[in-house]
Amino acid sequence: MFARLTAATKVFLIANVVAFGLQLLLGEGPMAWLMLWPLGDGGGPYAFMPWQLLTYGFLHGGLFHLFFNMLVLFMFGAPLEQVWGVRRFTQYYLACIVGAGVCQLAVGWWMLENGGDAYPTLGASGGVLGLVLAYGLIFPRQKVMIFPIPFFIPAKVAVVLIGAFALFAGFTGTMPSVAHFAHLGGMLTGWLLIRYWRGQPPFGGGGKRHLRSV
Repeated sequence: MFARLTAATKVFLIANVVAFGLQLLLGEGPMAWLMLWPLGDGGGPYAFMPWQLLTYGFLHGGLFHLFFNMLVLFMFGAPLEQVWGVRRFTQYYLACIVGAGVCQLAVGWWMLENGGDAYPTLGASGGVLGLVLAYGLIFPRQKVMIFPIPFFIPAKVAVVLIGAFALFAGFTGTMPSVAHFAHLGGMLTGWLLIRYWRGQPPFGGGGKRHLRSV
């Protein structure tokens, strides 16, 4: 389950830890412009800026939030990077962060339009759940453990369970402080990108197959 730490995964781990250290050192104010703020007027001093679609994915709301995301990044990122290489892995991870952010922007805009409050989004969860999805597609039979299930299950089953929970929680308001639709956005972006690389619908045959199942 635990692969050798690879170059890009190591860089992302360090970047997240450094960013969290800056959050602790500088406080929320100076770092707030790096969080992902909803589109539209939220009645506060901050607003959406394009760079936030990347920067929010390197900030975290607390030590446990950081630890859990970095553990998942290490567990699933390193074996994927060994298959894809540094460049493709980096493209995939950052694309999932951006895709998760776009999905969260859409949900945040809808909430504001319907009288909801404007809250910033931060965290690498959209990116790391994109990695979990990719792991389930490339290593579908590999056994993994996901909290709170106390035993190992096939990776492809874990992906289905995580996606189903995020969908359920998003529509029912379970754990409202969690950006469930951002999680789904990261997974959807990863799924679409992998299908593009494989040349599968809804894309044509232009993509090359760079993935293998184990």
